[in-house]
Amino acid sequence: MWWVYALLSALFAALTAIFAKVGVANINSNLATGIRTIVILIMIWIIVFSRGETKGIHTLSWQNIVFLVISGVATGLSWIFYFKALQLGDVTQVAMLDRLSIVLTILLAAIFLGETITLRTAIAAVLIVAGTLLLVVK
Repeated sequence: MWWVYALLSALFAALTAIFAKVGVANINSNLATGIRTIVILIMIWIIVFSRGETKGIHTLSWQNIVFLVISGVATGLSWIFYFKALQLGDVTQVAMLDRLSIVLTILLAAIFLGETITLRTAIAAVLIVAGTLLLVVK
């Protein structure tokens, strides 16, 4: 079932790029990111409250909190740079470079989480890098 969610994530990430490119036209990219963040904040808290998922808040450890905060900072920085890149570049090229995060994630997961990089995963990562270079380098 995880793959269904992953495919939906990919679909909505693609739509995000298209809608954001239009949305950042002629405005400050940080303002655009701020507006988008408010929408996300409201949307997710509506989901959390409507599904009664606040019950788990008292079980959060300091580790959970620290790493969720760090993750939030990383997400915010990613969005700020992504929106600025969209404002200045072509969606296709920005999206491709942004997807290099897949390769970086594979490497960081191996380094910090001890995940194994199989031959299959390594080949896929090399193909992602090659495809990105093919599309981005003129």
